[in-house]
Amino acid sequence: MTSDIGFTCTCCGAHHPKLPMNYTAAAPAVWDPAFADADDCHLSSDQCVIRGQHYFVKGMIEIPVIGSDEMFSWGVWASLSRENFSRAVDMWATPGRETETPYFGWLTTELPVYPATTLNLKTRVHTRPVGERPFVELEPTEHPLAVEQRTGITLDRVREIAATVLHFGDGEQQ
Repeated sequence: MTSDIGFTCTCCGAHHPKLPMNYTAAAPAVWDPAFADADDCHLSSDQCVIRGQHYFVKGMIEIPVIGSDEMFSWGVWASLSRENFSRAVDMWATPGRETETPYFGWLTTELPVYPATTLNLKTRVHTRPVGERPFVELEPTEHPLAVEQRTGITLDRVREIAATVLHFGDGEQQ
């Protein structure tokens, strides 16, 4: 329901009819559009390989919205080792894959709404049932994104993020 109430933007003063509850990055921060034609590079909506040496999966950082039943989410990319990426690909369409042990990864999405870089935060990538993107759990540090994932955010914070992303960011709404 929260997404139906809209919000008045603090940047432009306009009323936006919908409050976005999720944003997503189209590719890892290290992806270059020039890679698109290379034989050893691949980018899909869920997986990425760069130069046959760097491996990424897309997942969700979910943040509870305090005082509601809603979740705010970031669609982000995490790097995986070659072995873990191969295992994730092998299990991609396998029912029961959510029983996999979480994979270690590094966050490779820059979220500019935070004062400190989000690149290279340590993560655990939890596989979910077929058809669902993995859950990305951040290491419990004092980074503002990790704190928000642990403690939640207010609806005012969701509005603040929306104003920033809509006017200054490049996040796509999911």
